[in-house]
Amino acid sequence: MNQAPIAPAADAPRGRFLSMKDIVADSSLSKPTINRMHRRGEFPPKRKLSGNRIGWWESDYEAWKLTRARAIDDG
Repeated sequence: MNQAPIAPAADAPRGRFLSMKDIVADSSLSKPTINRMHRRGEFPPKRKLSGNRIGWWESDYEAWKLTRARAIDDG
C-alpha cells in the first residue's frame, strides 16, 4: 500500500526534536521541574514521537527561552 508523504502545515514548527536529556542539559532544570512546569502550562508542549518517546520542537523550546530571558530582564 502506497501512502503519500505527510506534508507539514504551513505554520508548523521547524527544526529538530529535543529529548528530555537535551532540555535538562541546556536549561539546567531537573526533569521533575520541567514536568511540573509543563503541567502548569509554563513550558512548551511535549510531543509524543512514539510509544515510549517524547520530545519538544527545538523552535518551541528556543521561543520559550527568549520569553524567560525577557522575564528576567524585566524583573
